[in-house]
Amino acid sequence: MASIERRAVDAFIKKPDAHFAVIMVYGPDTGLVSERVRALVAASVDDVEDPFQLVRLDGDEISSDPARLADEVFTIPLFGGRRAVRLRAGSRNIVPAVEPVLANPPTACRVVIEAGDLKKNHALVSLVEKSRAGAVIACFGDENANIGQIIAEEVAISGLTIAPEARETLIGLLGGDRLATRSELKKLTLYAHGAGRIELSDVEAVVGDASALATDEIIDAAFSGRADLLDATLAKAWNEGVNTSQLAGTALRHALLLHRLRGEVEKGRPAANVVDSMGMQVHFRRKAGVSAQLSALTMARLDRIVADLSEAVLDARRNAVLGQAIVSRALMRIALMAKPRR
Repeated sequence: MASIERRAVDAFIKKPDAHFAVIMVYGPDTGLVSERVRALVAASVDDVEDPFQLVRLDGDEISSDPARLADEVFTIPLFGGRRAVRLRAGSRNIVPAVEPVLANPPTACRVVIEAGDLKKNHALVSLVEKSRAGAVIACFGDENANIGQIIAEEVAISGLTIAPEARETLIGLLGGDRLATRSELKKLTLYAHGAGRIELSDVEAVVGDASALATDEIIDAAFSGRADLLDATLAKAWNEGVNTSQLAGTALRHALLLHRLRGEVEKGRPAANVVDSMGMQVHFRRKAGVSAQLSALTMARLDRIVADLSEAVLDARRNAVLGQAIVSRALMRIALMAKPRR
């Protein structure tokens, strides 16, 4: 059984072990899922544009005809060579289609399954993970180290360099979704083309406004008890199409960070020192505000906030129509809880 650890994923994708006949990629970061699936497919065949080498299947279609997957997998290639099946999982059950492939793993074909935000104990995840012929890769929002690497890659490809303060600001703004991160970086490098170096002013002009709106400004308004500012920034965010699930997830990650840091404060360390020790994980422009949040919010309140946001994240995903209302109410409850007491 294999669940590929985060630190080993990049190396695995470049050269996946041959005995893994089925590799499943899933998680809430749809951009990262898609990027990794494409890389795995490219590593599994010689030409992704050759329909004899790569077959694309829709999970909802094969759910009514489970034998079709095995038929495709065990088809002998007309001209030889490596083959792969890219299977996009939908809302219907495809376990009956995948089970026979894992029970009798092919040697000349690999199945790469692309799935969404499934729970770790989901039947499909468990099936692939527990099989000796299967491997599972979970995709969550990028961490700072990953974002820094992506920035370096895109900047190098464009033939530019980047100022340290611009890089630090970018790390604080990006990371909710890999596809969105790549898109923002491509816009930035195009904007700075010919300048030689990306400066902080370039980041603020191209990435800063939209990304900060979806993260820092809204989150800090809520956790600082600024209900008036929160109401205004949320209204603007919804008008500009900010992703509901991404915003809720960002708020939850911030609450978990504060919860962890609050433990250090309760050991006697000053809040400002605790925040400073986080380095680039907290953008230098936000450190004073985050320190104030850390001082104002007790562990008991943070417990309630984490539980409330966790529920809001799930509710928003289950009911996309009411997602904005669910997330708005959750953030407003945080603002009321964090409001400074006189």
